[in-house]
Amino acid sequence: MPETERIAVTAPYGQLWPGLAPGKSLAGRGADALAAVGWTGPVNYTNDTGEIAAVVRSWEDRFGAVVVGVGYATLYLSIAAPPSTLQEAFHVAAEHFAFCPDNIWQNSHPSTLAAYAERLVGLNSWEFWWD
Repeated sequence: MPETERIAVTAPYGQLWPGLAPGKSLAGRGADALAAVGWTGPVNYTNDTGEIAAVVRSWEDRFGAVVVGVGYATLYLSIAAPPSTLQEAFHVAAEHFAFCPDNIWQNSHPSTLAAYAERLVGLNSWEFWWD
């Protein structure tokens, strides 16, 4: 392609790449989106979505958590830096219990904090369900 045609294709930028186009976002982080969209998933446990978003925001900072899905009463997170030892996992399991007791109390998950903690070691996805 001749030089003049290449410049015409990229006009008005010439041969220079203009950079990324500005985007629009309702929330800068996945945790913030939970409150911004009015998600009420844990309503049977708490109706304070801001409280839930604050915990998830903390997990974003500490574990590289990313909100990958929400449902009627479910929350799915991808975890970049999960606990790597059982001792670390016990601390995280305690947080999960305070955040969503049904993860431990309900039959679909381990029924003790110790069993739940064992499952968390190296686990790159966290799922929460409020009954």
